[in-house]
Amino acid sequence: MHASSSDVQLHIYGVPFSLNRGFLAARSSKLAALLKENHEDDISHLLGDIPTDSETFELVARFCHGFDINLSPENIIKVLCLAHYLGMSEIHSTNNLTKKAGLYFQNNVLSSWNKTIKALKSAEIILQQAADLSLVDACAESIIAKVLHNPSLLGEPMRNVTTTDDDSENDENAYKSNVKRRLFVHDWKSEDLTLLSIALYEPIIRAMVHREVPLEYVASSLLQYLSKWVFLDTKREDDDPSTYERNSQRVIIEAVERLLPQERGLIPSSLLSKMLQSAIILDAHTECKSGLEIRIGKQLDQATVKDLLIPAQGYAKEEQYDTESVKRILKNFYSNYTSTDISGLVVVAELVDDFLAEVSSDIDLKLNIFLSLAELSQAATGGTNRNSDGMYRAIDIYLDKHRYLTDWEREEVCRVLDCSKMSPEACEHAAKNEKLPVRVTVQILFSVQLKLKDNVTKRIQRGPDNRLLKLEEDEEDAKGTSNSEEAMMKAEMEKMGNKVLELEKECHMMRREIQRGSYQHKIQKEKTSMWKEMKRKIGCMTSLHETNCHVKKKKVHPR
Repeated sequence: MHASSSDVQLHIYGVPFSLNRGFLAARSSKLAALLKENHEDDISHLLGDIPTDSETFELVARFCHGFDINLSPENIIKVLCLAHYLGMSEIHSTNNLTKKAGLYFQNNVLSSWNKTIKALKSAEIILQQAADLSLVDACAESIIAKVLHNPSLLGEPMRNVTTTDDDSENDENAYKSNVKRRLFVHDWKSEDLTLLSIALYEPIIRAMVHREVPLEYVASSLLQYLSKWVFLDTKREDDDPSTYERNSQRVIIEAVERLLPQERGLIPSSLLSKMLQSAIILDAHTECKSGLEIRIGKQLDQATVKDLLIPAQGYAKEEQYDTESVKRILKNFYSNYTSTDISGLVVVAELVDDFLAEVSSDIDLKLNIFLSLAELSQAATGGTNRNSDGMYRAIDIYLDKHRYLTDWEREEVCRVLDCSKMSPEACEHAAKNEKLPVRVTVQILFSVQLKLKDNVTKRIQRGPDNRLLKLEEDEEDAKGTSNSEEAMMKAEMEKMGNKVLELEKECHMMRREIQRGSYQHKIQKEKTSMWKEMKRKIGCMTSLHETNCHVKKKKVHPR
């Protein structure tokens, strides 16, 4: 267009426009009033609050000059906001832009899932104006209505980890969309909702929860959103995210934590742990981190050791892993555990044993931290028959990596070990373990002696009854042979009992000598040979659980 006396000059975000005054006034009540009151060539300074960009303004200007325009989901909300701002209504002029764009929005955009999301995404730069015109609410309502009718629009539902098979896919894949469905269904756009900014996404998801969209679909969408905007970026090593990006990620993870369903087991523990690590890295609000710790704690019996290996953050960190966070998670689990079935407590105690075995190799792990974690698991499973091999393994690793400990400190480490619940293989390893205090070694040996005595007594008491049943079933001509075998068995049992009594006497003497303090050096020097001697006297360790004492057992070292 060539400038003339009838033209007006406008600059929209640095882009110059030369437009016909008459055409503008005919379509826009606002521009008509401004042009009537101002005769300057350029009235741009009077349009400082115009809600648009240069591309959208050019589109509206073409409409004012009588040209056809192409409306699309990407520009429709911006066109509607600008048309409303300029007063391009039917009152001012028939077949005006507000009516034309409104019909397109209603009939072509809101009827489609994908177009609605694209339109909403484009509104982010003029969000307040779009909200004031209820355009945001209209899009949100359209999206929610479609999800209520078909929740799979949010993606594949989150698997409930309490009902999944052991050989299923990793939990981290639990929320990913069905790839085959996305390839062969033309309009399938399960991740479109994740394109929205958190300012739009959060209220829409909150409304879905309020309208009772199935939570497994809501959870799937939330984890997709995190995967897109937070998880990938926090992994970058070669290019640290900017301050703006980190702030944005922190806002997102705090919002998602608020939106997460509270149902136990709905979100896999591995993903909750991943969220917690991201929240710590991004320095999220304490409420966000505490909320994630509580969620992990509620389903800690479904977690793995990897889920608890949360790297410590900060320049002043002393430990490799955030053990304080793990302690809070443990306390949350115990405070929320209401089941009468103690199996969950045992599972978590074994989990703590394995966790301690992993972190014990950290040279910076303090003794009081080690003991506090061990005591938490021990207190919850006291009175159960839980095996102590896992705790022994953790103690062995800790003593090996912390050779500088004093005798008193080594005694303290072993205080959480229940020697009476160790397996024969673990006892055999412990008897040769020079890192253990002498008192602990004697306790283990004495525990073995008691087990042997109890085992022999039970077998002697059980033997005649079993043999009597066999005699009643055997033929008459086999009675003599059976009686002979029973006599030999009783003799063997008595011989074994005598060995146990001899061993008990020797252990009693050892304990008395240790208490007087005169035997300690000798035991420390001859610990390994002592165990061999005891094995010689009782036959072999396997008599605890097998009748054949001559079967050679494979030496088992803690994992």
